[in-house]
Amino acid sequence: MTSPTELIPAPRVIEGPGRCGFSLEESTTLWAAPGTGSTERWLRATLGQALGLPLRPGPEDARNALRLVVDAGLEPEGYRLTVVADQGIEIRGGDAAGVFWGAQTLRQLLGPDAFRKAPVRPGISYGVPHQTIADAPRFRWRGLMLDVARHFLPKDQVLRYLDLMAAHKLNVLHFHLTDDQGWRVEIKKYPRLTAAGSWRARTKFGHRASELWEEKPHGGHYTQDDIREIVAYAAERHITVVPEIDVPGHSQAAIAAYPELGNTDVIDTTSLTVWDNWGISANVLAPTDNTLRFYEGVFEELLGLFPSEFIHVGGDECPKDQWRRSPTAQARIRELGLADEDELQAWFIAHFDEWLSERGRRLIGWDEILEGGLAKGAAVSSWRGYAGGIAAARAGHDVVMCPEQYVYLDHRQAAGEEEPVPIGYVRTLEDVYRFEPVPADLTPEEAPHVIGTQANVWTEVMESPARVDYQTFPRLSAFAEVAWSRLPAPDQRDFADFERRMTAHYARLDALGVGYRPPAGPLPWQRRPGVLGRPLEGAPPNR
Repeated sequence: MTSPTELIPAPRVIEGPGRCGFSLEESTTLWAAPGTGSTERWLRATLGQALGLPLRPGPEDARNALRLVVDAGLEPEGYRLTVVADQGIEIRGGDAAGVFWGAQTLRQLLGPDAFRKAPVRPGISYGVPHQTIADAPRFRWRGLMLDVARHFLPKDQVLRYLDLMAAHKLNVLHFHLTDDQGWRVEIKKYPRLTAAGSWRARTKFGHRASELWEEKPHGGHYTQDDIREIVAYAAERHITVVPEIDVPGHSQAAIAAYPELGNTDVIDTTSLTVWDNWGISANVLAPTDNTLRFYEGVFEELLGLFPSEFIHVGGDECPKDQWRRSPTAQARIRELGLADEDELQAWFIAHFDEWLSERGRRLIGWDEILEGGLAKGAAVSSWRGYAGGIAAARAGHDVVMCPEQYVYLDHRQAAGEEEPVPIGYVRTLEDVYRFEPVPADLTPEEAPHVIGTQANVWTEVMESPARVDYQTFPRLSAFAEVAWSRLPAPDQRDFADFERRMTAHYARLDALGVGYRPPAGPLPWQRRPGVLGRPLEGAPPNR
């Protein structure tokens, strides 16, 4: 049993707890009102399996019962969890998602055993003190960006991360499916995208300045049925999957599969392979009608797989050198009456903004889509600090704040030499906890355009699921509280209290099998001695 003061994310209101309580046991029944089916199924399959409880159906007025109710009087995604001694537990949610988040809170209250796959103490009852917890999220977009292009994550690991997100009340998986180093989603119209574009002959080990290579092929992709399974699994946990297909930069894997997509008038695209190094490839898509039609075909299939409101098109880090040298690109600039290559990229993005809008979807891209003019209906993922997000919000566009200086989880967690493959700025657990998604520069009218925030997990130096765990946790737990809870200003946040609650939360992560970075530093097998990283000095202070 866990104290309600050890919950992560921290809830808004806790009334109690009292001395008495209610115990879940073999005879406890489960009553689920209409609209709560996903939580009912999750409770039996996950919580029931962990604790060895059947949670059989029972009447609404049973005393020894767990009851689930949708209450439109509560906020969207909000919930009220009430425990009454000798009567039962009721979870009321403002919608189906709210009921589910209430069930996640109940799981934490039951202790670390509730996070296992099978009972470790069969036959015992699990008590919850008499209390009421009322809660609702601050943001509607509480995301994790998972890069499976640089290092492929097998499907079971993606499903595992959806479970980890659900346990932290995160509700958007930004699925980075394509890049220079690999194409990860089956497109039936263009089979070579996965036949040729999903694997590379070797991989740089460490930062691109490293002299180390893993001299074996690396690859993998998700079939369309795999994607359907991932999306359905996420939906059962009230998580939206937003796919990212990167254009017009970060596209060497696609060009290697279909050379006609590249700038064939300035380079021999038939000689290109899927990139085996890190950084920004100079090989970008040609701004031709053929390229537009090709990617319309890609997005057409994606829309059938992903029902999300938003579709991410990347739009970041697109070098313009090939366009400057390309007669075809220069002719397109003149034909469209554009000023330069930045406006050419803006035209490229605007085309897909309109194309997606016509099909009832919304485009979102990295903040480079601001360059040359922001596409009319686009939203912005602000990664290069706050400036792009501020500019977009002031122009009336929605923003997801994910500045690299604060929530890029590939960045190192400490300054010590034992930190594996040190990348970027030092961003400790406390740094992430003090991250503020809404800049003070925005007015009360502009601030609501910040629809949420996400943490980004780029996997160049994460060659295995164990490395993804190490870089992501425990910092994702701190981020989840930032995204969900209404915290004070960064300098007023009680990090000591968060650390105290993390003591209980580490036991939950242990039960889930998460290979997180221990507070005292990396364990011997988590280190990467001799593997070169890219540490940066002079990081700006947190806002």
